[in-house]
Amino acid sequence: MMDIREILDTLPHRYPFILVDRVLELTPGERILAQKNVTRNEEFFNGHFPHYAVMPGVLIIEALAQAAGILSFKTIESKADEESIYFFVGIDNARFKRPVCPGDVLMLEVHIERHARGIWKYKAKALVDGQIAAEADLMCALREIPQGQKTS
Repeated sequence: MMDIREILDTLPHRYPFILVDRVLELTPGERILAQKNVTRNEEFFNGHFPHYAVMPGVLIIEALAQAAGILSFKTIESKADEESIYFFVGIDNARFKRPVCPGDVLMLEVHIERHARGIWKYKAKALVDGQIAAEADLMCALREIPQGQKTS
């Protein structure tokens, strides 16, 4: 189990873009089960949509990618640093099955399918109340930041 402090120590993401609140289960090299509490005060709900608040699908996928990042970092016993970046490099077979709304608890389940030459492939699904809200095959890569290209 990981709380938000350990998540922030593992991932480079910060408010308002950190989309994982807690890790409930983690088996390095295999799978992660994480949680995102969807609240009405999320900035994106102001425009998506004012009359019927729905979490954007792209942010559901990003939450899954962040959970995948935690799983990968814990698998290689590392964490984000200022010399490298964990890129989201591909998505296949994305499907959205139900809307995610304020008050929902989004469960993020990610399994490692393969890891070779710095590319990680995952099977991912986001669930609300046991129902699939979204699912996708994801690919991510850990890469060094080229000298002179850091923005901070």
